[in-house]
Amino acid sequence: MGVGAVHEPLAWCIVQQEQTTMSKTVDLSALRREYSSQGLHETDLSADPTAQLQRWLHEAVAAEVMDATSMCLSTVSADGAPSSRIVLLKNLDARGLTFFTRYNSRKGHDIALHPAVSLVFHWREFNRQVRIEGSASKTTREESREYFQTRPRKSRIAARVACAHESVADRATLERLFAEEDRRFPDDAVPLPDEWGGYLVTPTEFEFWQGRENRLHDRIVYQPGATPGSWRMSRLLP
Repeated sequence: MGVGAVHEPLAWCIVQQEQTTMSKTVDLSALRREYSSQGLHETDLSADPTAQLQRWLHEAVAAEVMDATSMCLSTVSADGAPSSRIVLLKNLDARGLTFFTRYNSRKGHDIALHPAVSLVFHWREFNRQVRIEGSASKTTREESREYFQTRPRKSRIAARVACAHESVADRATLERLFAEEDRRFPDDAVPLPDEWGGYLVTPTEFEFWQGRENRLHDRIVYQPGATPGSWRMSRLLP
């Protein structure tokens, strides 16, 4: 038996032992921290929730918060099973929030059946969250192509590989398919795959959450107002 065959099971046993020890010694229910941050008052917020989200995003980016544009996207499958994953915000304007992905992914199949989605931003450094509910629809092909061409060439190659296959047997197969596609398009002219593009989430509700002392968090929700394009604010319990 080779050295590697001995070391790998041994390393696995050590990890398992450490995890078992930690679960016995760490009381997860006792883990908490106190929030100390300024309050969130209705008078401090923009009347437009998109403008308010832009403000918080800019503050997070300016503070160099890691992955400040990452957001958790939740969808629902045909049988009602929820599914969540992290995606990256690529545009925010009066229309809504845009992200890009494979249309033949699980989230793509979910959205095709149930366009209602939820998004959550979390900026731990600011003790802030923003929850958004809305409806997702595909962006135009031109908008998808325009963004696709801004991606690094090898990211575009990877997108083409992912869109062309439902699954792969192993990592070696994935890397072989990538190498084949890389040779197929040796220059920068990598075409947009048919099953890749953007989604625009048109918001129907925003909730801005600010962590506060004693768990008396501030929660301000925006919902559609009486006139088109208007929003009304209300405060929720912590």
